[in-house]
Amino acid sequence: MSNGINRRNVLLGLSGGLLAAQLPLLSRLAQAADYKALVCVFMFGGNDGNNTVIPLDATNYGAYSQVRGGLAIAQNQVVPLSPASGTAQFGLHPDLQPLQAIWNAGSLAVLFNTGTLVAPITKSQYLANSAPYPENLFSHADQQNQWQASISQGDIRSGWGGRIADTLAPAGTLPPVISFSGPDLYTLGTSNSPLSLPASGSFALSTDPGSYGTQIGTAFQSVAQQQSSNLTLQGAQAVLQSGLQNSTLINRIITGSSSIDSLFSGQTSSIAQQLQRVARLIAAQAQTGAARQIFFVSLGSFDTHSDQLNRQSQLFQQLAPALAAFYNATVQLGVASQVTTFTLSDFSRTFQPSANGGTDHAWGNHHFVLGGAVKGQTFYGQFPQLTLGGASDVSTEGRWLPTQSVDQYGATLASWFGVSAGNLATVFPNLGNFSTPNLGFMGS
Repeated sequence: MSNGINRRNVLLGLSGGLLAAQLPLLSRLAQAADYKALVCVFMFGGNDGNNTVIPLDATNYGAYSQVRGGLAIAQNQVVPLSPASGTAQFGLHPDLQPLQAIWNAGSLAVLFNTGTLVAPITKSQYLANSAPYPENLFSHADQQNQWQASISQGDIRSGWGGRIADTLAPAGTLPPVISFSGPDLYTLGTSNSPLSLPASGSFALSTDPGSYGTQIGTAFQSVAQQQSSNLTLQGAQAVLQSGLQNSTLINRIITGSSSIDSLFSGQTSSIAQQLQRVARLIAAQAQTGAARQIFFVSLGSFDTHSDQLNRQSQLFQQLAPALAAFYNATVQLGVASQVTTFTLSDFSRTFQPSANGGTDHAWGNHHFVLGGAVKGQTFYGQFPQLTLGGASDVSTEGRWLPTQSVDQYGATLASWFGVSAGNLATVFPNLGNFSTPNLGFMGS
C-alpha cells in the first residue's frame, strides 16, 4: 500500500476537494469550539492481541506462559496497567511502554476480545452452524472489509467512517473524511468521498515539464479560467477553482511546520509521518473550518506467521511512540478531549504458536482507545479464558470467540462524535442485534 503521489491519489484528492464548499472565516472560527475528530489506526495483517495485552495474575499468566512457550513475554518485562478501580491485573507488551503514561493519565482504555459479529453467538452455536456469524472468518481481505464496514455478511460498499460522515454531513472547506493510507473501505460513504493524502511529500500538482500531474494541472487551470456565459460551465469552473484552492491550502498545511512537530522529533516511520500530518490538519482547523473530521492511518506487516517476537516488537517500536506523540500533540493544542484515536485490525492470532515462531489467523482481539474524552485507565469487556479448546476457543488453538462486536465499538465512538441514536442503525446495520449498543468507554 503506497502513500506516495500517483495518478490515483491526485484524482481522488482533487475529487474530494471539489466536493467541498468554501466557508467564510467567521463561520470557521465559530465551529472550532465544537470541533471533534476520530482517528482510526488500522494494523493491517492481524495484530497478535495475546502479546499486546498480557495477564499478570498468577493463574492467567501461568496459563499464558505455558501455552505461548517461546512467544511468551517474560512477566518482569510486561508494562503493568494499574486500573483506576478494581483488582484486574494486566499489562502491555514492553515495546508499548510509551502508552503507559497515557493510561496513568486516565486517557487510555483497553477493549477486551472485540471482533466482527452478526449477532451474539455461543461456541456451541458456532460449531453447530446454528446461528449467523461473519462470512470468510480468518481471511485477511474479508475481515479487513468487515472491520471497516461493520457489515459481516453480504455485499459491502461503504465503511462506517464514511457513513458517519454521510449522517452528519459536516460543513467545512475540506471533505470530512481524510485518509493517509489510500482510499480504504472505512473512508467510503454513500454520499461522501474521502480525500486521500500522501504520508510524505507534496500534495501540490507537479510542475515538472511533461509530467502527468503538470498536464492535469494545466488542463484544470485552463478550464477554470475560461470565459463563458454557459451556466453549467460556470458551475464547473467554480468547483474547479475551489478544488485548486483546497489543494494549495492542504499542501501548505501538511508540508509546512507546526508547533507540534517537535513532539515527533526523531520518528521516521510511516505511521509517525501519517499521525504528524493528521496533527497538523487538526492544528489548522481555523483555516479549514472543520467541525467534524475523520482520519484514517495505518501500519502494515502484522501478519506474523514467523519470527513474531522480533517482527511485532519492531512494529510496536514504531506504533507506540507515534501514538504517544500524537496524543501529546492534542494536549499541546488544547483539543485532547475533542480527538479520539482508536485501533482496528483484521483479527487477532492464535494463542498457540505455529511453526517458525509465528501464529495463525484467529478472531477476537484487544484494542486501544485514547483521548481526553475516553473513560480511561479501565478495561472493557471480558478477557478470554486462556484454555485451548475451552469456553472462549472456537478451535483447539486459541481462536477467541468475540464477546464485543465492532458494531458496539464503533457505535460508542459514533455517539460521542455526534451521531444521533436514531441514525446509529443507518451507520451500523447490525447494532440492533446487541442488547448493549454503547460499551460506555466514552465521556461527553
